Amino acid sequence: MLLQQLSSPAVRWAAGGWIFFIAENTLLSENRTYLIDQLGDANYHNFYGLCSTMATGSILYAYFYKKGSASSLSLLPLRRAPAFVLLSLGLGMASQTVPKLQLPVAYGQPGEAKNEESDTTAGPQPAKSSSSSFQVRCPFDFTDSKKGAELWGIERATRHPGLWSMGLVGLGQALLVPSLPQRVWWSMPALVALIGGWHTDSRFERGMGGTLTPEYKAQTSNIPFVAMLLGKQQQPPQLLAEVKPLNVLLATSMAGLWVLSRKGGSPTKISNTIASTLAK
Repeated sequence: MLLQQLSSPAVRWAAGGWIFFIAENTLLSENRTYLIDQLGDANYHNFYGLCSTMATGSILYAYFYKKGSASSLSLLPLRRAPAFVLLSLGLGMASQTVPKLQLPVAYGQPGEAKNEESDTTAGPQPAKSSSSSFQVRCPFDFTDSKKGAELWGIERATRHPGLWSMGLVGLGQALLVPSLPQRVWWSMPALVALIGGWHTDSRFERGMGGTLTPEYKAQTSNIPFVAMLLGKQQQPPQLLAEVKPLNVLLATSMAGLWVLSRKGGSPTKISNTIASTLAK
């Protein structure tokens, strides 16, 4: 039965759209200069956009119109724990790309919640009050914690957190769905991250669209956490000290709620409510 489903149209559609997406992005960006010389800049971008639209359309068509043509398989045993880990990692990576969350109320001396860089400005500083009080502040901290460091935060885990956040979320969701086409469909973003990250690194090393220095490459990896596990960074690892903790907490909570809301591989009332809220 499994072999029959692997060769079914639903599975071919589930994988085919993503493979088309990977192929057209890789080939068109790799041959960008040649194609622009042959087609012109405007025609190249029109052709690129057409191919990307077709690939995205086939991906959506496979999920919404083809997944129902396959029968369900038995759900994977003990799937919730690894699904939670993968979803937490993926959403956690995505959470590091937005401003740092902080509690809107802080207790301390006036001015303590301000940017530390203000202490280095020239001129006399006003005397600090000896009394402490509650202060209302913005729930987002827009200060630059990186402060010019080449390697900081989630970059220690992977050079491509945007790609791998999508890939890890997909792998986590693949453990929670009941049919083989759905599992294949949700697993494919990890392949996008793997090949897309490798191709981006290759182009950057050749000075195409960006830069990738040998020093930075030696300390990081495309696949998440490989560089850290191989001891290529400072010991002990600095990642935990550099991430945005409230962002991670929110991402982990969302992952936990999503996993708990899945019952029998199908969305419950809770997950339907979450999905409809996010879609608005």
